[in-house]
Amino acid sequence: MTTQSIARKIPRDLTLHGEHIVDDYFYLREKDNPEVIRYLEAENAYTEDCLQNTAGIRERLYQELLARIKQSDLSVPWRYGDWLYYSRTEEGRQYPIHCRKPAGSESEEIVLLDLNAMAEGESYMALGEFEPSHDGRLLAFSTDNTGYRQYRLYVKDLANEAILPGFHERVTSAAWAADHRTLFYTVENDAKRSCRLYRHLAGKPSDQAELLYEETDELFSIHVTPSRSRAYLFLLCTSLTTSEARYLRADDPVGDWRLIAPRRHREEYYPEHHGDNFYIRTNDRGLNFRLARAPVTHPDRGHWEEVLPHRESVMLEDVECFRDYTVLCEREDGLPRFTVMDPSTGAAHRIELPEPVYDAHPEINAEFDSCLFRFAYESLITPRSIYDYDMQTRERTLLKQTEVLGGFNPAEYRSERIHVTARDGARIPVSLVSRKDAGHGGGAPMLLAGYGAYGIPFPIFFSSNRLSLLDRGLTFAIAHVRGGGELGKPWHDAGRMERKMNTFTDFIDVAEHLIRERYTATDRLVITGRSAGGLLMGAVTNLRPDLFHAVVTVVPFVDVINTMLDESLPLTAGEWEEWGNPHNEAEYRIIREYCPYSNLEAKDYPAMLVRTSLNDSQVMYWEPAKYVAKLRTLKTDANPLLFQIDMHSGHGGSSGRYDALREVAFEYAFILSQLGIDA
Repeated sequence: MTTQSIARKIPRDLTLHGEHIVDDYFYLREKDNPEVIRYLEAENAYTEDCLQNTAGIRERLYQELLARIKQSDLSVPWRYGDWLYYSRTEEGRQYPIHCRKPAGSESEEIVLLDLNAMAEGESYMALGEFEPSHDGRLLAFSTDNTGYRQYRLYVKDLANEAILPGFHERVTSAAWAADHRTLFYTVENDAKRSCRLYRHLAGKPSDQAELLYEETDELFSIHVTPSRSRAYLFLLCTSLTTSEARYLRADDPVGDWRLIAPRRHREEYYPEHHGDNFYIRTNDRGLNFRLARAPVTHPDRGHWEEVLPHRESVMLEDVECFRDYTVLCEREDGLPRFTVMDPSTGAAHRIELPEPVYDAHPEINAEFDSCLFRFAYESLITPRSIYDYDMQTRERTLLKQTEVLGGFNPAEYRSERIHVTARDGARIPVSLVSRKDAGHGGGAPMLLAGYGAYGIPFPIFFSSNRLSLLDRGLTFAIAHVRGGGELGKPWHDAGRMERKMNTFTDFIDVAEHLIRERYTATDRLVITGRSAGGLLMGAVTNLRPDLFHAVVTVVPFVDVINTMLDESLPLTAGEWEEWGNPHNEAEYRIIREYCPYSNLEAKDYPAMLVRTSLNDSQVMYWEPAKYVAKLRTLKTDANPLLFQIDMHSGHGGSSGRYDALREVAFEYAFILSQLGIDA
């Protein structure tokens, strides 16, 4: 048996706001240090050895997951100009192939990008930007071959299939001007803050790109995007709480970018174009946003005319403008909805969505002059479904529903939404799915997930993989805790900064309710979260280690104090508005109360599987590495503490679809083994 890996202690002393802090594992951030790599590899070997008895289960699960997916498949084509664009997969190949055909023609397909060929010799391959020019002659695309989410932008001449001279590093967004040759793009700095806007003529050398704008405020990032009408380009400058926008006529690529309205602290606004107006979604009169419009000739705040007022119970998340209609993407009581509005009359109607628990969001709607609104719909028991909705006739057409092989019958499963009253009276939504024959009331095994950060709702998505748990009697549940966006911006604000502790106590209150009502039992409850959800896992495990039987945490953000102290790290400065800046004593005290790494203690902890990736740029690998190393020296139980690190990928895990399935099988095997369920 491989010996348990123990990291060497090299104390680093820090005094902060009168508190003496000793970090024995700070050196684990030395990625080029052979000792660090040996330690990580030793952890992998130890984990594999400890889980050797699950190797057979993992392989059976992998084959089971694989058997449910249609390996050779085709996406729904979307129209842009004279072309239909789509992607397809082929059995046995890891990556999609991106193609197009002339619209209205039976011509053979044209392969634009074959990621399988591009991935040859690489351990990772991800596509970022995919921006065809409207005339269909050029394609701007970007790729990442490390997992660090650092993308290189290329331009391909689609007529002769040649990559044009000139490429650009660290590109975060790109948009074409109306001449189909001028490309605007944004790039990030070493801290992965998107901060510079460039203009470049396709085919010219990279050094001829012209810097047009640089955002110097370290709280702000920038992004360039076209309006759906293709008449304007927008440059969005955003922090977590504030935004401003500039615009440029797309047919005047050498013109000046004009400011719509200067930024105001803690006010956000986002423009879209329709006719003679910009439609502006803004939270200047309420956290859940209202809709205004202003003439493109005078779009400053003094000319904002209200179209839809702020509503306390409805979050206006986005606005989709078409020539004759506007679609409002809203969220109420934790669920998304679409409202179609006629801008000329103000008449509006809702697109009815059938289930009590679901997710829905716009798909690619590239054409402005269209009465069709394309959206995706899914639930915990309904596979992802793509619809075209005719905004004039109010008819919807199902274009494709993801096929689940192997005899999946949604009637055999049940999905429900309950609410749990938190200790301060807040009503926390909880989504659950299980087999109908699994039964509640007997303390069934459960996997409880959570996120609760950045105002991002936890999506109610269908997973054919999840059936492998449900069919073995597990219930899957999602705690929609404060800090997420399920109930609008106030829900986010109620779980960040000085109120961040609500995120953790909400999750604990949900778990206690599910145990009390016999949905599950303490010795049958496994919890999981990734990234900021990994912070949630670390905090609740410190607070109530007795409440959970096992924990699966992936790329967990667990060393909040050290990361937020170092503004040279990716994303740190921009996230001071989410977590706080520990250079400020009051904000340090808030973080100190919940930071998982800082609050590890000598006590019993549940069984844990911690997973991360060496090239993660969102949560550096050393955070979970330090967390595991420190916890090994403190935990007083005999429960397994396992650490797995992917040495070749980033925040999202493996880029290949088959490799990703093996990661799922690995986690599921750990969960089932901890629950004593024979797979």
